Amino acid sequence: MPPETTAPARATAPVETKDADDLRTLSAGLDRLQSAEGDRRPRWRATVSKVLPPIVLLLALVAAWQFAVVIAAPRPDIAPGPVHVAGALGDAWESGRLQEAVLTSLERGVIGFLIAIAIGTPLGLLLAEWKPLRRAAGPLISGLTVLPSVAWVPAAIIWFGLSDATVYFVILMGAIPSIVNGLLSGIDQVPPQLRRVGTVLGASRWQLATVVVLPAALPGYVAGLKQGWAFSWRSLMAAEIITVGGSIGFGLGSMLNQSRELADLASVLGTILLILAIGILIELAIFGPLERRMLRSRGFVVGGDR
Repeated sequence: MPPETTAPARATAPVETKDADDLRTLSAGLDRLQSAEGDRRPRWRATVSKVLPPIVLLLALVAAWQFAVVIAAPRPDIAPGPVHVAGALGDAWESGRLQEAVLTSLERGVIGFLIAIAIGTPLGLLLAEWKPLRRAAGPLISGLTVLPSVAWVPAAIIWFGLSDATVYFVILMGAIPSIVNGLLSGIDQVPPQLRRVGTVLGASRWQLATVVVLPAALPGYVAGLKQGWAFSWRSLMAAEIITVGGSIGFGLGSMLNQSRELADLASVLGTILLILAIGILIELAIFGPLERRMLRSRGFVVGGDR
């Protein structure tokens, strides 16, 4: 009897080893499939494939605009062409107004956005970990997200006067709800097994929130940051257009409002295009690469790489 019982045990060992090798091979194959195919392409070719299409579209739109102006020949003060708009921006550059407006708005936007992150991130974690507070404040946060930031401008002027505090208040009221909602959405998608593993390993509630939950919720959090920046930029422009005078400096919104008062449509269009270009540039230079890198590190295929 003993020989009959030991022989099958020795026979199953190679089978188990073979199964483990097969599983490793299968896992490696799946990881390979999840890796972006573009990773094998030269970096310059991947960069060109991403940058070239929007540039070609932009040039085509500008060419169509100029062609329409040449054909219709409207009055330049009613329908200026790209040449007139570029000339207005060139005049603003020579006078130093353009540099001052861009630097002032960028400084306010970045500082306001960083303050919004510093407030919105712990607030989002607190709401996620404390369910009664989330049930109470959740609808209010969602309501603030859809409330136009420009609605806060009159109240902010009454509270803070014509000062930078008014601008920063409007930025915060626009950005913080988006950051909180993005973080909550990301935390809701964290698998509950991660929390259980952290609890079994002895993590405290604070460690669970900061070491386990927050890293796992990064996709939703980064999406919330991206939306928060968009709301910050919009809120800043609304505040700068409406609040003029006092100790408020000269930003892009002030430049846009000043051009409107002078009925300088070429300068108005040039400022609008500049505001749009700065928003797109920050999206492409900061949030786009950050989001792609994070998604690739988690095995996701980024939409632009397909």
